[in-house]
Amino acid sequence: MARSPCDLRLLLLAAAAAFIYIQVRLFATQSHHAERLAEAEKSGSRCTSQLRSMIDQVSMQQEKIVALEEMKVRQDEERVQLKILIQDLEKRSVQTLVNKNVVPVAAVVIMACNRPDYLQRTVESILKYQKTVASKFPLFISQDGTNGEVKNKALSYSQITFMQHVDLEPVRTERPGELTAYYKIAKHYKWALDALFIKHNFDRVIILEDDMEIAPDFFEYFEAAAKLLDNDKTIMAVSSWNDNGQKQFVYDPKALYRSDFFPGLGWMLIKPTWMELSPKWPKAYWDDWVRLKEVHRDRQFIRPEVCRTYNFGEHGSSMGQFFEKYLEPIKLNDVHIDWNSADLSYLKEDKFLIQFGKDVASATPLHGSDSLLKAHNMDVDVRIQYDDQGDFERIARHFGIFEEWKDGVPRAAYKGVVVFRYKSSPRRIYLVGPDSLRQLGVKQG
Repeated sequence: MARSPCDLRLLLLAAAAAFIYIQVRLFATQSHHAERLAEAEKSGSRCTSQLRSMIDQVSMQQEKIVALEEMKVRQDEERVQLKILIQDLEKRSVQTLVNKNVVPVAAVVIMACNRPDYLQRTVESILKYQKTVASKFPLFISQDGTNGEVKNKALSYSQITFMQHVDLEPVRTERPGELTAYYKIAKHYKWALDALFIKHNFDRVIILEDDMEIAPDFFEYFEAAAKLLDNDKTIMAVSSWNDNGQKQFVYDPKALYRSDFFPGLGWMLIKPTWMELSPKWPKAYWDDWVRLKEVHRDRQFIRPEVCRTYNFGEHGSSMGQFFEKYLEPIKLNDVHIDWNSADLSYLKEDKFLIQFGKDVASATPLHGSDSLLKAHNMDVDVRIQYDDQGDFERIARHFGIFEEWKDGVPRAAYKGVVVFRYKSSPRRIYLVGPDSLRQLGVKQG
């Protein structure tokens, strides 16, 4: 049946509407894709820009790295040249200072770092008494670090050889919170002693620090002790220091003792001993390390009753520890002693053990809870026994002497016995350990 014109028009309208709808959708789709394409192009442009920026930054960093590497190479070359120059200056200085016709008793090294005023005070004290024996005791200053004032001060003394230890490696402590200074000090000591014993081939070295003054007989004392140190293998080092050398605890400037405790603070050792210690030198706390029984191996140390050095270093790596109570009151010897004619054979192990044992045995023993009070009211030498470290510390506090122990040994002790004078008098007080009399060979009744 034939369709009417109206139906055809409707069909055409529907087809036109469908076509228009399709075109609109197609346009919308194309517009959406066009927008996405535009956004993609913008994003790509941004990425390209960022990539170019990153490439530029990498390029700049590479240039900086190359520049730094070139700078490091130049600095290494300059450091090598500086090291060669310093070594040449050291060699010339040593050749100038050491008299070929005189065999040095010992090199004397002042360990310095960053205290130019302290260093000056120390050097002036040393030069005051060293001039007459300069050929026997060539002087060195060993500086740790690059402090310009210290270096200039050291180089201002024509009669002293300057050495400089520069270590740019970062310090790694073994325990959190430790002071890095103790690690630097230990490393500096090893470097300086290696230089003096191995490089410059000295037989003996006396080690001082940049906060010390010396006594008038300092050099004569060490010259006399050098022979003893050379010949007695039971002595590890000779010190100029007494931990209990405060004015009220000393009397006799000629008296010397053997001790199981390393005093430090102005001490001398010989090359064979250093060659033993150097390979196993600790990373830090070198002085406490020397005090370990496994290190000194039953060898002992010579110390004076009256100190031959005075430590004025209130400010340093130990933060002024013990200064007011123990260091400031130290008595520095001011009496002339003729050490050249002194017979020090009494310090040999067998002789000293016997004589010291007799001295302890002849002291009046005090017992009971009032023994400390009795000690103040007697006119003879006395001995008081302590039971253990805690008991020793209690007694030491009462009299005001050092309480500290290291590896089971009280400061200044010999066979567990600590001796000191009572109020600057000839009278001695002996603090005696529970096993001391047996070690001294003293028969107990």
